[in-house]
Amino acid sequence: MTLSFDGVLFFPVTPFDERSTIVEGLITEQIQSRLEHRPGGIFAACGTGEFHSLSVAEVGTVVGATVTATNGAVPVISGAGGPLGHAIDCAKAAADAGADGLLLLPPYLVSAPVDGLINYVQAVAAATELPIIVYHRANAKFTAAAMARLAENPQVIGFKDGVGDLAEAQRIVLAVNAAGRSDFQFFNGLLTAELSQAAYRAIGVPLYSSAAFAMAPELANAFYTALAEGDEARRLELLAGFYEPLVALRDKVPGYAVSLIKAGVVAGGLAVGGVRPPLIDPPADDLAALKEILARGRDLLGS
Repeated sequence: MTLSFDGVLFFPVTPFDERSTIVEGLITEQIQSRLEHRPGGIFAACGTGEFHSLSVAEVGTVVGATVTATNGAVPVISGAGGPLGHAIDCAKAAADAGADGLLLLPPYLVSAPVDGLINYVQAVAAATELPIIVYHRANAKFTAAAMARLAENPQVIGFKDGVGDLAEAQRIVLAVNAAGRSDFQFFNGLLTAELSQAAYRAIGVPLYSSAAFAMAPELANAFYTALAEGDEARRLELLAGFYEPLVALRDKVPGYAVSLIKAGVVAGGLAVGGVRPPLIDPPADDLAALKEILARGRDLLGS
């Protein structure tokens, strides 16, 4: 069940028309226009793709269109999660649509002991043959011991950290490695992960989510190259000139981690529409600020 990711991980937005209906043609256009920038994997119907607002049927639609557009070029991972029944149905829909794996988001907002979280992952795994990446965040916080137990299941092939506790993430990496899983993948899933990826890379987490790739693939690849080649001057230049201002704008309003990315895709010429409730689209002043940040970032590509 090994999946291989090499390059920036692409989290596409989900395009809607004015009636909030998914536009499959725009999924195709978005995916194909980004494939030339060599993403290492595509995570469809996940956080940036507004998984929280999609029905099971819509998850299948998004993933199916993405798989067709990708045509086997890179792995396609589908979001699943929420109430256990919904997570299982999403997993089945993703499998039917041709997904290569699942990113398992947290269960519905209930407090549960770690043993219950392990059972949640195992229940989804039992309902599908797809490999699973566990998302550690919000009300789904796993311990090192829990991940060592889950690593005994060959179907669980990855761990994505969305909490930001580096010490705990390090313990989890050590525990899974000690379990003998050389095929296991570790991901930094913090918002605008470029800002923290140097630290994550140092503890054995080489992969990271790049929401920015959806709207500015050239910038995302420039950062990835600088990090991979150890070009600290270039990495810090991109952080200071593009990512840090983007994070400052993102932090103004809850949900902007998705809304700004979608607005940036629109600003780049792809009419993917706005976000669904409960998220909101950025007003004119924030949209202008985003466009300025993108322009300054692209200026750096010529420096």
